[in-house]
Amino acid sequence: QVQLVESGGGLVQAGGSLRLSCALVGHTFSRVAMGWFRQAPGKEREFVAAIDSRGIRTYYTDSVKDRFIISRDNANAKNTVYLQMNNLKPEDTAVYYCAAARTIWYTGSVLPGDFGSWGQGTQVTVSA
Repeated sequence: QVQLVESGGGLVQAGGSLRLSCALVGHTFSRVAMGWFRQAPGKEREFVAAIDSRGIRTYYTDSVKDRFIISRDNANAKNTVYLQMNNLKPEDTAVYYCAAARTIWYTGSVLPGDFGSWGQGTQVTVSA
């Protein structure tokens, strides 16, 4: 059974940084593309970033480009994907979810339906 365990959320002032982590259990991590989504109160879940299974290609939504960095650790058996969030803004406030893509042939889809396993979510709050 695939499980995703997230950590690293919290409260930060605008302009600050946080790093989210997500560990994958129960699947061959190096064969899975991973993504981060977020959901603010009253809004739909939206794509934030994703990385292919080998960590070569990355994808970002426009609002976080040049501020967020997605990465993964395939080599040290940590089976973890990270989201480094810099220069945070109040509009980044949301519950952040990591997710595993349904297919190894992931090519940048931003649709939640193309991700089959989800973490429990971690709250990120950015104060003005």
